[in-house]
Amino acid sequence: MPASRKRFDLNRHVAKLLQCRRCPRMQSTPVSGGAIVSDVMLIGQAPGPREPVLRRPFAHTAGKTLFRWFEEFCGMNEATVRSTIYFAAVCRCFPGKNSSSGDRVPAPNEIRNCSSWMGKEIAILRPHLIIPVGRLAILQFVDCGKLEKVIGRKFRVERAGHHFDVIPLPHPSGASPWHKIAPGKRLLERALKLIARHPAMKDLAGR
Repeated sequence: MPASRKRFDLNRHVAKLLQCRRCPRMQSTPVSGGAIVSDVMLIGQAPGPREPVLRRPFAHTAGKTLFRWFEEFCGMNEATVRSTIYFAAVCRCFPGKNSSSGDRVPAPNEIRNCSSWMGKEIAILRPHLIIPVGRLAILQFVDCGKLEKVIGRKFRVERAGHHFDVIPLPHPSGASPWHKIAPGKRLLERALKLIARHPAMKDLAGR
């Protein structure tokens, strides 16, 4: 598909996405990183409370960590990552807080409701690389009983009639020490090196 057609279709898709109100329990309207035509997609879990206010994904503490990883291993700062990679998520709205602590995990029906948006994005962009961030996002593409079984590896996946590579990352949340201690720290570095060496990422870095 020509880039101009991808851009047209993606702009129309994002406009529809922002109007979505399928899930009554969600505590915000959808968050989008914009209609960025790219061969690389980054899939988060769901926005936190700050993202709907700031109107972009990974806008707070976890985002700072994520973008530091990309700068250190891929040589791309936050502005470059946001302008060259398409940001999506398992759910596009803030689910709200748990009764105890932390953000509510989206319900299965909410994940199903939102999955059509991701499927359409894959069909439009036909990406060469998808980077799911966090267990919920990883589970949409590969089995993830334990993070140490999937982080640091590359998988070949088929979705929406299209084959692409998947390189998972752990969630960069400060609440989880997994990526800071063994074996998580070593596996995270391996995953980021795989991402940096991927041809689709090299193409972006060379723009």
